[in-house]
Amino acid sequence: MNRLLQTESTAWVCSVPVATVWTAPEKVRPVDAAGIAEYPNLNHWLQSMNQEDNQDLVNSNRIQTQLLYGEPVLIEEVVEDWAKIIALWQPCQKDERGYPGWVPITQLKEVETLTELGYARVTQNKAQLWTENFKPLKVVSFNTMLPVKEIGEFIRLQTPDGDALVMTDAVEIVSAYNQRPKGSGVDIATHGVRFLDLPYLWAGMSSYGFDCSGLTYNLMKANGVIISRDAVDQVLEGNGIDSQNAENWQIGDLLFFAHDEGKGKIHHVGVYYGNGLMLHSPKPGKSVEIIELAGTKHEVELYAVRRFTEIED
Repeated sequence: MNRLLQTESTAWVCSVPVATVWTAPEKVRPVDAAGIAEYPNLNHWLQSMNQEDNQDLVNSNRIQTQLLYGEPVLIEEVVEDWAKIIALWQPCQKDERGYPGWVPITQLKEVETLTELGYARVTQNKAQLWTENFKPLKVVSFNTMLPVKEIGEFIRLQTPDGDALVMTDAVEIVSAYNQRPKGSGVDIATHGVRFLDLPYLWAGMSSYGFDCSGLTYNLMKANGVIISRDAVDQVLEGNGIDSQNAENWQIGDLLFFAHDEGKGKIHHVGVYYGNGLMLHSPKPGKSVEIIELAGTKHEVELYAVRRFTEIED
């Protein structure tokens, strides 16, 4: 066991397009090899898992969340090939500093701290990063945020792989990871539509797959609102709306559901889509969809409605 010292001028960040944060190193299975490699292949990992493997991620509590390329972490300790980290941009009750878990040390890298020109946030489902001589570098996910070094015909970015370029229409410039003009509830719902048919992934936080609260976290982040990572924490935030009066709900509100007909433990969250509809990432084996609430188990399990946008007149 040893510690990696971090200074004010440097930060440890995710060095791969998507890094999965594990509950513990021993939770990794043989089928997960492509996901924990130094150069992980997310598509290969997801395709190699059958329905039982996917469900086992949930049942065996194997993974916690995911990191995106360039996302900063606090390293608490290193044990063999694994780093115990805190995901600093993902609030949760488990640790006041951010989301805890374990990541292969090969998927992290130390970089200089750079924030003077803000961040470029990827607005497309996936975006191509280029080297300075225009060779393909990496494909990165929606909501990836990287420090800006220069703004021109292309945006020059600081990345764990050195300077890189991205097309201006693939990103928006924000002053900080948690600073952008707040979108409306309609903006939140509209962002969600682009992920229709994206397969559910437990702990998923990227455009390769979301879980229910990973989807709501990312839709809010894309619209200038940073909320907690998990549904059990998200329900404590925002403004409460009368859950018994659907006429008061607005598009973009978050709907929370609990076991025991809404009286037990919270287990799901979705986005209200208006007209009695919900957009959500349901469960392993299913994909992001829009459903009618009436006549479903969700209708009787509704626990709370929370609003994170401005109240509309």
